[in-house]
Amino acid sequence: MKKLHIFLVIAATFFLSFFVTDAFNSPVQAKSTKEIVFWNPFTGPDGTNMQKLVNQYNKTNPEYKVKNVSLQETEMYSKIPTIVNSRKGIPDLQIVHVERIKDYVHNGLLDSYNPYLSKFPKIKGGNYVAEAWKDGYYQDKRYGIPLDIHTTFMYYNKDLLKKYSPHALDDNIVTFKEIEEAGLKSKKDGVVSLGLTWWKPNFLSLYGQLGGKLTKNGKDPYFDNKTSKKAIKIYKDLHDEGVTSQDGQDPMQLFLTNKEIFHPEGIWMNNQIKEGNINYGVTNAPQLSSDPKKMVNWSSSHQFVLLKQPKRDKAKTVATLKFINWVRTHSVEWAKAGQNPASLAITKNKQYNKMQQSFLLKSKTEQNSLRIFDYRYNGYLADYLDRYAYDSIFGKTTTKKYLQKMQKTAQDQVNEQMDD
Repeated sequence: MKKLHIFLVIAATFFLSFFVTDAFNSPVQAKSTKEIVFWNPFTGPDGTNMQKLVNQYNKTNPEYKVKNVSLQETEMYSKIPTIVNSRKGIPDLQIVHVERIKDYVHNGLLDSYNPYLSKFPKIKGGNYVAEAWKDGYYQDKRYGIPLDIHTTFMYYNKDLLKKYSPHALDDNIVTFKEIEEAGLKSKKDGVVSLGLTWWKPNFLSLYGQLGGKLTKNGKDPYFDNKTSKKAIKIYKDLHDEGVTSQDGQDPMQLFLTNKEIFHPEGIWMNNQIKEGNINYGVTNAPQLSSDPKKMVNWSSSHQFVLLKQPKRDKAKTVATLKFINWVRTHSVEWAKAGQNPASLAITKNKQYNKMQQSFLLKSKTEQNSLRIFDYRYNGYLADYLDRYAYDSIFGKTTTKKYLQKMQKTAQDQVNEQMDD
C-alpha cells in the first residue's frame, strides 16, 4: 500500500510538472505569423483590465492581433534571460519595470526602438509624463515606452482626519509633523496615525525628500550614510511614540476597520480599498515640507520593451508599435485598474479625471513630484528593503547594522555582476 502511495505521488508530481511546463510554453507561441505575443506581469485584478484593453484593440481589426499572456512576475523575470539566450519562444512585446532597463541593456537582452520611431511621430516625450519617458532612454537609444507611472501615495480616513487633524489637508500635503500630532491625540482611543506599509517606497520617498542618492558614480551603491540614518530615525521616532502601527499588526486591516488615519500605499490598491466600508480620500505620500515644490512621491513605470531577437521581423515590429501607439490614446481601461497611464492624452478624458488617482497628473507640480529611483542595480536594494523591511524600526537590529548590511549586500552583488 505504501509503495502504491509513493507511486501515485510520483505520477501526480510528474503530471503536474508536465502540465505546468506545457501551460507555460503554450501561450508563448503565436497561433499564426500575424499574431503579436505580448508578455506582462499582470496576474491580479489588473490583468483583467489589460485583457480588456487588448480585446478592445483586437476589435479594431488590425492586421496583427495581440495575444495577451500574463505571467507571475517573479517567474516572468527569471524566464527572460533564459528565453532570450535560447533564441526560441521570445515574445514580440514585453512589459518590464523601468528600473530593469539599464541592466537589461548591459546584458544584451533588449532591442532598441530607434529604427522604427520615425514612423510614429506621436510616440515622443511631449506626449508622456516626463519622469516615465526619460528613464526609457539609455545610451542614446530608446529601449522603453511607458505604459504607466504607478505611484505610492496616501489614503486617509476622512472621519478620523476630521476628528484628530481637521486642517492637515488644507494644502493637500500631510507632513510627518502633522502625522505625529494626530497620532498623539488618537492613540488614547486605540487609533494609530500612520500605517507602516510597504517599506521600500516609504523609505525611498523620504530618502529622496532628504536629498538622498542611490549611487554617486552610477555603479556602486550608496546607502550607508547620514541621510539614510535620518530617514530611518524619523520613522523609528514615530514608531517608538506609539503613533504608528506596530510589529504584528496588519496596517490594511487597521485602515479598513477605522483604526488608522493615514495609510501610505500604491494607487493600484484603490480598487481593494473601495470595496471596504470606509469613508476615505487620497493625497500625496507623507512629506517633510508643506512646500509643494519639495514633494517626492515614489514611483515606478511599466514599460513596453522589445526583447532581443536573432532575426527581428520588421513588419511585425511596426505592427507592435501600432498597438503601443493605440494604447497611448486608449488607456482609460488601464486607469480603471487604479493606475495612472503615462500618456498625457489621458488627462483630457472626463472619465479619468473623476478617478481619485488623477490628481497626480493634473498639474505640473504634482507630475514633478513623481520620482523614479532609476539606478542600474536598483533590484539589489529593493531585494534587501523588501526582505528586512522594518527590522531597524521594530528594534530587531540597530540602524547602524541595518545600513552596513544593506551596503555590503548590495556592493557584493554589484561586484559579482561586474565579474561576470
